[in-house]
Amino acid sequence: MPYAPHVLGQAGEDAAAAYLLAHDPTLALLHRSYRHGRAEVDLIFRRGDALLLFVEVKTRSGNGQFGSPETFVSARKKELFYLAATHLQEALDWHGDIRFDIVALSQRQNGFWVEHFEDAF
Repeated sequence: MPYAPHVLGQAGEDAAAAYLLAHDPTLALLHRSYRHGRAEVDLIFRRGDALLLFVEVKTRSGNGQFGSPETFVSARKKELFYLAATHLQEALDWHGDIRFDIVALSQRQNGFWVEHFEDAF
């Protein structure tokens, strides 16, 4: 079933969070749509005191005729992503590891095709 663009994005974030939690039950969802100024991180997970995981979710409808979802993470988006991540690390006084992942979702008739790119940038 096709979604309106904002609804598709929200459904993609929901699917990405469910996917990551199912594949790594040691993760805890810390934030959704974390904002610092104009910068935003879609999903942030924490694994104890060991890891903060910052996730950019890219969701596309259709067959990928305009390219794979993960290719739409621009240099500017990465810059803003780092800015928000840095702000949260400082706010939490975080000293553990960090990782930046992309979860790319392509809408299919029966849900989403999910690809997870660890240490994407």
